[in-house]
Amino acid sequence: MKMSKGPISKLFHHFSAIFWDIVAALLVLGVVVFFAQLSRDFMQPLAESGGAVISLEPAALPEYALRTSLRMLVAMVLSLVFTFTYATWAAKSRRAEQVLIPLLDILQSVPILGFISVTVVFFMSFAPGKMLGAELAAIFAIFTSQAWNMAFSFYQSLRTVPVELVEASRSFRLSPWMRFWKLEVPFAMPALVWNMMMSMSAGWFFVVASEAISVGSTTVMLPGIGSYIALAIDQRDLGAIGRAIAIMLIVILIYDQLLFRPLVAWVDHFRFEQETDRVSPHSWVLTALRRSRWVAFAVAPLARMWQWTYQASREPVQVAVHIRDDMRSDGASWLDWLWYGVIILFCMGAAWKVATFILQSVMPGEIGEAIALGLATMVRVFVLIAVASIIWVPVGVWIGLRPGVARITQPIAQFMAAFPANLLFPLVVSGVVALRLNPDIWLSPLMILGTQWYILFNVIAGASTIPCELRDIGTNLGVRGWLWWRRIALPAVFPFYMTGAITASGGSWNASIVAEMVNWGSATLKAYGLGAYITEATAAGDFHRIVLGITVMSMFVVVINRLFWRPLYALAERKFRLD
Repeated sequence: MKMSKGPISKLFHHFSAIFWDIVAALLVLGVVVFFAQLSRDFMQPLAESGGAVISLEPAALPEYALRTSLRMLVAMVLSLVFTFTYATWAAKSRRAEQVLIPLLDILQSVPILGFISVTVVFFMSFAPGKMLGAELAAIFAIFTSQAWNMAFSFYQSLRTVPVELVEASRSFRLSPWMRFWKLEVPFAMPALVWNMMMSMSAGWFFVVASEAISVGSTTVMLPGIGSYIALAIDQRDLGAIGRAIAIMLIVILIYDQLLFRPLVAWVDHFRFEQETDRVSPHSWVLTALRRSRWVAFAVAPLARMWQWTYQASREPVQVAVHIRDDMRSDGASWLDWLWYGVIILFCMGAAWKVATFILQSVMPGEIGEAIALGLATMVRVFVLIAVASIIWVPVGVWIGLRPGVARITQPIAQFMAAFPANLLFPLVVSGVVALRLNPDIWLSPLMILGTQWYILFNVIAGASTIPCELRDIGTNLGVRGWLWWRRIALPAVFPFYMTGAITASGGSWNASIVAEMVNWGSATLKAYGLGAYITEATAAGDFHRIVLGITVMSMFVVVINRLFWRPLYALAERKFRLD
């Protein structure tokens, strides 16, 4: 037996390696064929009818799911590029932060869906008469639902990197470039991956509008789940809506297995600490890629190139302390005054242009009415964020502290976040009409249906990164009940919660456009608020009042963020970071 154990063991390992090579090859080739198959139609001519003819037959759903998945993956890659550049610039430069962060607040709140018809004309100019232009417009619309949340998460992580880790990177003489990739990106990855899940789920809501785009009197229809759902809603085909929801669930499960579960298992190595008795998450896809000899052979040149970059970028001498330019004590330089002057001149010019355009058709008294409508929507947003926080913060902490539960709830939470909230609007409208309820109150929950998940996902990400030492200290000292929440749980997740709350708040303002005025058949319900005002102006084609509504909404978002959210954000950076 002892003599045969060695050869048998070697044979087993040999066949095991071959098995993982085959699995990895099939995965890689499948992805290549997937992209090649779906991108072949991009340069096809755009039909005179405005795109493809959408069929509600069940047999068409698999192809539609593949096409929608491709658009969402491309948008995700673009969102990652945007996150690594935009958020890093804002976190590293005080002058850039003063412009980029308020701009990000506005971008996540302004109803981008209202400008799809404009962007599709812009993108179609790149490929006149081709499907590529409409595809680019759809990808851009999905990008707008993914990028802002990811950028906020990455910005928050860069601002809260523990000081001892920064000092260790200086001791190893890492250049700023390598410090970014060796320290800051790994530290931010656990929270970023959870926000990527949320962003992918949020994209499903925009898919419905981005795959059926109106340009003048023409509607550009792109084959996909979004256009399938839009047609099913238009024809009130509940069976088709059910099939679309079922295929969405299948796609989300595939995403979970092939993309997000491998990412969660991979970023577990970047935790701030590692527990000796902790069961790390695993993924069969990641295992296949790691054990495959073919993959190792293919990535070996890239690994050597990366190692050479690491060695070449090391600073030859002990570097001086690199601090952010807002921490310097030499006062404001002439560059600061020049920067402020440019910003002020730009803002004055933009304000003059907007005011002139609005006053061409709007009386000054209507501006005050729009502000009053904005106050009503603001009250709804604050109440809904408070209610969502009370519900999801405890749930998120409970899930985040239990990796086994997190693995089970991850695809469930993704599906709940991806479920198009507008599919529930007919049910709500019917209930409000039948029970004769007040639309000002009972339409409000529609604003938070799709945005409350930002809070849950960010709190889960924060709770999963609580160091075991901190939890062990609480256990040894007998800290329980409300004292445990006040001293351990809430301070640990507070920076992550702020990211989710800010994003959920901005998303709620955006959602008010479709939630404060809803239709189903002949029934129309309207709540008193700025969202309903913009919806009415859009339906009437009154661009002057659309600009007024969006301007007032942007002003509310900027003022609220500066006076309320940003001070809390600064408190989270200063007091509740892992140092």
